[in-house]
Parts: sequence; structure tokens; C-alpha cells
Amino acid sequence: MFTGGVSTSQPAPATELPAAPAAEEAAPHPGRRSAAASSLVGWSEIRSDLRSAVLLVSALGLAGIPAGVLWWLLAPRLDFRITSSGPVPVDAVPTSELLIADDGVFALLLTAIGLVAGVLGWRMRRRRGVATLVALAAGTAVCAALAWQVGEYLGPGPTRAALAHVGGRVTTSLTLGSLPALAFAPFAAVLVYVVGVLYTRTDDLGRAGAPEPVAQGTGEALDPVS
Repeated sequence: MFTGGVSTSQPAPATELPAAPAAEEAAPHPGRRSAAASSLVGWSEIRSDLRSAVLLVSALGLAGIPAGVLWWLLAPRLDFRITSSGPVPVDAVPTSELLIADDGVFALLLTAIGLVAGVLGWRMRRRRGVATLVALAAGTAVCAALAWQVGEYLGPGPTRAALAHVGGRVTTSLTLGSLPALAFAPFAAVLVYVVGVLYTRTDDLGRAGAPEPVAQGTGEALDPVS
């Protein structure tokens, strides 16, 4: 027989261990935009830049008028004296060289306009983006086409009556012999802008007043990571 006292207390139940915390889902980096947020911000910037883009295209297009006048003033042309045997050049300049000189002056003039337009477009910090780039390309293309037409309008060729007037003097027409020269202005403008983009370290291109990064799934702006 047992001689010791019998304990009536029940054994303490085993203490439950707390469940291991679940692995936290990887939160997006606060300094990075989600693809959807970046797309929304991009479309918002394009819509806000439409008005300035239209104005930029209009301004660059109208610049083609003085550019055409300048081409007409700078491009060399050949003078002929009308004789009974036909036109005789006053200065012995081959026609092929004259055409090359006209095209060269036009190409250099448009290249200068494109470079200036690209620099001015890049300096529009509040409007840096796709809309401004497209406006630069379109505006300088319109500028080139208008300069071409204005220059040829101001420098027409001699009429039949002038060619039949013995003793008179006529001047060759101002003609663009190489149509690819029209692409010089858009190419120069886009090149300058792209170079600026390549040398910019931030995704917003240093755009003044650019919106702060937005967290995925929320509408709250996050502080940029230093």
C-alpha cells in the first residue's frame, strides 16, 4: 500500500508555442514606381504637355519663313546675259557646283535651326518628355518644308520673255536638288534632345514639378530614397 499523500492536482497542460511569423511579402521599394503607376504618370505628363507641344510645333513651323528668306539671300545663283546666240554666263561657274552650293547652304541653315531648337526644347524643364520630343521633330520638319517653299518662291527661274530679250540679264532659279536635306533640321533637333536624355541620371529627366513616386496599390506619394 502507498503510505504517501496523494496529490489531486492535474498536470499542467503543455504551453502552446506561438506560431512562427509568416514571411512578410516583399514590399515594393519606395523609390521605385510600379509599371502601372509609371504608365499613368507618363500619360498624365503627355496630356499636360499637349498644349505646349502644339505651340512649339507652330513656332518652329513659322520659323521656316525667315529661314527661307535667309536661304534665298545666302544661296549663290548664276547670272546670264542674253545674246543673239543664247544665254551666256556672266561668271564662269559650273551649274553642278551651283546646285551643290544651294543644297549645302540649305542643309547648313537647317542644321543650325535644328540644333538651336533642340537646345531650347531641352531647356523647357517643365515640359521635358515624349510630347516635347515629338513636337521638336514635327516642328522642325514643318520648318524645313516651309523654308524650302519660301526660298524657291522668292528665287524663281527666268520667264520665256526674259530669255528672249536680247541684251537682258537673268538669274538662275533657287532650287533644292537634294530632298534628303529636309531631314537635317529634325535630325539635329532630336539628336540634341536625346543627348540630353542620355546625360540625365533621373527617370523624370530633371523635369521641374515632376510628381513624386506613387506606392503600388495606394494613391499616396512616397518620399524619394536618398
